[in-house]
Amino acid sequence: MTTTNSGPVRTKPWDFGFISTEEFSELEKEYVMRVLEKKRVFRYIGQDIENSEAFKLEDLYRKRITTSHCLAVNSGTSALIAALVGADIGPGDEVIVPGYTYIATAAAVLAARAVPVIVEVDDTLTMDPRSFEAAITPHTKAVIPVHMRGVPCQMNEILDIAKAHGLTVIEDVAQANGGSYQGRPLGSMGDAGCFSFQQYKLVTAGEGGLVATSNDRIYSRASIYHDSAFVYWGTERQQTYEAIPGENYRLSELNAALALAQSQRIDSIIAKLREIKGAIVNCIADIPSIQLQRIPDPEGDVSYSLVFYLKDAEEAQSFSARLAAEGIPNGTINNNGFADRHIYTNWSYVLDKRGVSERDNPWTCASYKGNVEYSRDMCPNTLNWLGRAIAISLHQRMTEEDVSDVVHAIRKVADSMD
Repeated sequence: MTTTNSGPVRTKPWDFGFISTEEFSELEKEYVMRVLEKKRVFRYIGQDIENSEAFKLEDLYRKRITTSHCLAVNSGTSALIAALVGADIGPGDEVIVPGYTYIATAAAVLAARAVPVIVEVDDTLTMDPRSFEAAITPHTKAVIPVHMRGVPCQMNEILDIAKAHGLTVIEDVAQANGGSYQGRPLGSMGDAGCFSFQQYKLVTAGEGGLVATSNDRIYSRASIYHDSAFVYWGTERQQTYEAIPGENYRLSELNAALALAQSQRIDSIIAKLREIKGAIVNCIADIPSIQLQRIPDPEGDVSYSLVFYLKDAEEAQSFSARLAAEGIPNGTINNNGFADRHIYTNWSYVLDKRGVSERDNPWTCASYKGNVEYSRDMCPNTLNWLGRAIAISLHQRMTEEDVSDVVHAIRKVADSMD
């Protein structure tokens, strides 16, 4: 296909909003008003637990994810911390995380007083199983595979390695709610799965999160930890495990109501996104100068992000600038003009081994006998893939014209750089 060089491909605004809030409708209003009319904004008032919006949200995800338990919390970070504590992970333990994930993944490990070990991602932009296996030490207790930008991790390989070494697997599903891997919902394959309902996610409550697990002990400990008074509420969820000190990660009924309304649209939104991404991919797959991101399971991709690679970082920068000039907003993942906290090189307090204080530092505490080292160039493959990557955010309200503009612009720029 040959493209012309006359004028930019797109002149109309690219003004899509957040995937989540663009779907706000009467349903969100109805559920929020239901909370206000009940005058119950705290889930543990009264004995009718089934009438709680947070309980209804948990029940919806129990059925969606097919796990025995779900625990609604106030953020994705809280979900990770509660799951880690629920799995008995703490001082002296190492937890393996990918070098490309939001800083909250590593921060949650530190909040549990364990030590994060950073490993490479590959051309999927998710954890490289080989790098994961090579990083295992006698101190390793868990791994957190992160389904980044809606793309499922290579879970078969990760689960096999974890099982061989007796490691806990906690899936970070913050950016991939509704995704799957070989027919299994993301968040259901590990010992626990952690979700986020923050503003930028497919489903939003403003803030919020959820822990999914079929492990009774993880669930009970996470429940107790998410609420320092949990054992005193007398809920039917209380198990026989001994109480431990906890935090306050409870989800309010107002946030739960928003997440509950939004979560009922997951499948329809993803179906539209997959149709849009599939149409674009089918039209650019033959371009020899670009390499599409490898998706471990295309049928499980949430599909709100189109990523492809150029041969080097310099060419990626040029391609990105020309694509923007054609009216298609995009980003080179490793050069957003600010310190992107999704890239390990910008996790300053991790690289510097800074704890909350000198006396409260997971790296120097008496329980830790390992010796993890960090440097900005410790994951060269990760930086190479990110430096060569171009990402275009997709939206469920994109039209055939919008899809055509993206395809036309990509092909036009590729032709101009031949």
